Amino acid sequence: MRKKVQAQAIAKSSVAIGVAKVRPKIMRSGLPTRLCTLFALSSLVNAFYIPGFSIKSYVENEPIPVQVNKVYSDRSQLQYAYYDLPFVCPPTGKKHAGYASGRSISLNLGEVLRGDRIMTSDYDVAMGQDQECQYLCSHRADRQGIKRAKELIEEGYVAEWIVDNLPGATSFVTVDRKHKYYAAGFKLGYKESSPVTGKLNYYINNHVTLVLRYRQAPGRAGRNGGKVIVGFEVYPKSTEAAHRDSTGCPQDLRSDVDGMEMYIAPNTTRLASKYPSSSYLPEEDDTDDGSTLTIPYSYSVYFREDDSIEWSKRWSLYFNNQEDSNVIHWAAIVNSLLICSLLTVIVVMVINRTYKQVHGREASGDDGKLLPKRRKPGNGTKSPRLREKAPAGLLEQKNEVQNEDDWSSDEEFVEDVTGWKQLHGDIFRPPPYAGYLAPLIGSGMQLVFMATGVLILSCFGILNPSFRGGFVSVGVALFVFAGIISGYFSSRLYKTFGGKNWRNNTLMTALLFPGLLFVTIFILNLFVWAQASSTAIPFGTLVGLIAMMLLIQLPLVYIGSWYGFHQSHAYEHPTKTSSIRRQIPEQVWYTQSIYASLIAGFIPFAVIFIELLFVFRSLWQDKSGYYYVFGFLSIISLVGILTVVEVTIVATYIMLCQENYNWWWQSVFIGGGSSFWVFLYCIVFYYTKLKIHGFISGLLFFSYSFLACSVYGLLTGTVGFLTAYAFVTRIYGYVVLPPIITRQAG
Repeated sequence: MRKKVQAQAIAKSSVAIGVAKVRPKIMRSGLPTRLCTLFALSSLVNAFYIPGFSIKSYVENEPIPVQVNKVYSDRSQLQYAYYDLPFVCPPTGKKHAGYASGRSISLNLGEVLRGDRIMTSDYDVAMGQDQECQYLCSHRADRQGIKRAKELIEEGYVAEWIVDNLPGATSFVTVDRKHKYYAAGFKLGYKESSPVTGKLNYYINNHVTLVLRYRQAPGRAGRNGGKVIVGFEVYPKSTEAAHRDSTGCPQDLRSDVDGMEMYIAPNTTRLASKYPSSSYLPEEDDTDDGSTLTIPYSYSVYFREDDSIEWSKRWSLYFNNQEDSNVIHWAAIVNSLLICSLLTVIVVMVINRTYKQVHGREASGDDGKLLPKRRKPGNGTKSPRLREKAPAGLLEQKNEVQNEDDWSSDEEFVEDVTGWKQLHGDIFRPPPYAGYLAPLIGSGMQLVFMATGVLILSCFGILNPSFRGGFVSVGVALFVFAGIISGYFSSRLYKTFGGKNWRNNTLMTALLFPGLLFVTIFILNLFVWAQASSTAIPFGTLVGLIAMMLLIQLPLVYIGSWYGFHQSHAYEHPTKTSSIRRQIPEQVWYTQSIYASLIAGFIPFAVIFIELLFVFRSLWQDKSGYYYVFGFLSIISLVGILTVVEVTIVATYIMLCQENYNWWWQSVFIGGGSSFWVFLYCIVFYYTKLKIHGFISGLLFFSYSFLACSVYGLLTGTVGFLTAYAFVTRIYGYVVLPPIITRQAG
């Protein structure tokens, strides 16, 4: 069971109205406008909530459709369509609320990818009409169906039904009975040990009580008698097949009765013939011999008026309580800000030191050029030509010493051109495998655009749980239409690297990363298909994804690539690349690629790992709840990206000081290094928090976790690359090297 939680209302449009009303008073009172900004940001912490564009109201006796969706469990990654279960009442095809039962509801891309299979049902519900008991059907389940029911009950599967876009919920109250909260879905059944034999018995919940909470509709619809649904609760119960009236309903629903046990006695005759030499016959018989168990299904409906819940706040009870967790969220923000502040100090020190190295001798020359140092007067040295006129003999030895002084003078001339400044001829040398780097950076820009758009829309409530599948649908749409951005950056970078075949780069940009993702998901989908799970992506959806990638994204990438290659100049570099590659000295261990990426990547991970815990709980551990603190997530994400920027600057500077100019790929690895720690955190979370069983579920968890970490790594790696590119270009843009002075022979 969940921990004690308290239902909390989520900020919505009324918050925005409140801000609009307060703002004129603030301005008239002369308070600084930054107070308004602070107030607005604080209201965004829990995110605005825009539940929909229209409110559906019902008049008295108006039919209300009840839709069935799927069953799912926190212990498995496999979901199943409700009507695919072999032990439930199949749809009859009769019309209810204007729709024939068994009719599939149109789904968006996100709903399909998350395993939704929403269909109309045979449940008759009308506004304001209570039904103490209504018989649904009697379904005959064979031995395989009974076995399947036991497996799902053992794994703790819950069913999801939908009324007026609200998922049916199991209602809970806190220990002090002051607050109520919802857990989406209701259990298919339960198990308990027999007090006599100690054997586990499995019971199916074959009766449900539907409680619909309503209130008067706002505006004109309410004045005309319209009502809106603000709550949908489901209370399941198991009732035996016996002791029923003529309609098929249990005779007594209010008292405790024996449950409907999922058990068919074994066929001892067949088992005895199957094991003739054995004195022990198994108690479980899974072989289909025509034996069935009749399961009667019924339901009750009750309407309860509840004016304490606003229609715009009706999702509040589904969200995990923020009062206790808010402290943790704020602790995560403080932790991230402390780490980011420390890094900011280090970056300021790096920039200050670089500035002093470049401009420290600005007073000795023009425009910050590096000029030779002059010797102090009166030290007894003269020019080499004067020394050549000195007498021979003992003075000849002095000339040798004086020539050494000349060498020292030349060294002092270029003493500032040391460390990272020595790399001016190699710092912008195109990296190896540049043909892969440019497409990956282009795809990374797509991910940056997509993630930014989804977070912004989530913070303002446009994307919320009532928009089922909206996060995935909008994310995919943003990624596809950001293809023009991907093509532009990829082709311009490709041109900077000296590439000529821009069409080949366009295909690489459009197909490399998305193609790898699609192939991986397709292979995983084969395993899910074999399990007949609704988690499997339908073949038509796969074809649609391919068409979207080839017919929409590819042309957009082509347009962006053409403009970036033909209409834009290559990125300009402040120094020229020498024809001879400079030899890189031996590197200390912490500047080597693997170690540097792991060390640098741990710092951004330390910023986000607390918030990751809440995301993981919502995705993997507690699927009946909803993650909705996108304000906190946006703040942590922003600080995390800033941390990636600062870590990349520091790591790149250390690498350049070690006279290593291979920063192109290294900046990507450093920026994306935190993805390794996130994946490691997924492994730890799997073994310490989750109770997932089965090879397929484990395979899906680790595979999708790896894909998510790869996407995150490419996103942050792109941020690291852009940061390092800007940093290197900036510091070398200030360095103007002096002409090379050749020492003449005496």
